[in-house]
Amino acid sequence: MFLFMEANIIKVGNSKGVILPSKLLKLIGIKDKVIIEIIENRIMISPVDKKVREGWENQIKNEVENNGHGEKLIPDVFSDEELEDWKW
Repeated sequence: MFLFMEANIIKVGNSKGVILPSKLLKLIGIKDKVIIEIIENRIMISPVDKKVREGWENQIKNEVENNGHGEKLIPDVFSDEELEDWKW
């Protein structure tokens, strides 16, 4: 599908913006976030398909398989921590 549309560039605070019709955004699946790229002097706007943290589990598994668990950044118990129950 090919769609041609002319739009005005408007001032938005200290920036510039382009108003895109909601029907156009819905047509290509854009909701709340986009990826903006410059490719060969053109601005490309694409929908963000991935969910937040998508693929993290596999990346962590691969990292552990390749490099081991490594050292904990925060210990389970601090050396000056009192292990007794709190008193109120």
